[in-house]
Amino acid sequence: MVNEDIRWIQRFQNFSKACILLAEIKNYKFEDTTPIIREGFIQRFEITFELAWKTMKDYLEFEGIKVQPTPRAVIKEAFSTSMISDGQIFIDMLVARNEMAHRYDEEVFNKVFIQIQQVFYEAFEELCIFLKSKLV
Repeated sequence: MVNEDIRWIQRFQNFSKACILLAEIKNYKFEDTTPIIREGFIQRFEITFELAWKTMKDYLEFEGIKVQPTPRAVIKEAFSTSMISDGQIFIDMLVARNEMAHRYDEEVFNKVFIQIQQVFYEAFEELCIFLKSKLV
C-alpha cells in the first residue's frame, strides 16, 4: 500500500506543477498571442492531460478500484466515483489531445487553445483541489 500511496502523490505533485504552468494561459488574449506561444500552451495542455488521467488512475487504484489503464476508462471511473464533476469535459480533452497529436489543423489548433482557456484549465484546477484534499 505504501508504494501505491507514494506513486499517486508523486504523480499528483507533477500534475500540480503542470497546472501551475498551464495557468499562465489566463494572461493571454487569443488575438494577441503569437502562434509559437499558442503552440507552447497546447504542449503544456497535452502534458497536463497525460498527468491528469494517470494521476486519477493511480488514485483510483490506491482506493482499491481496478480500472483499465486507458484514458477513457479512467475518466469514466473518475466521474462515477465523483472524483471529477464533469466527465464530458475530460472526454473532450481526450478528443482534443488526440486531434492535436495526429494532425496539424490551424482551425482545430486555435479552437483547442480557446477551450483550454475557457473550459479545460478550470476542470484541471477542480481535479487539483479534489486531490489536494485527499493529502490531509
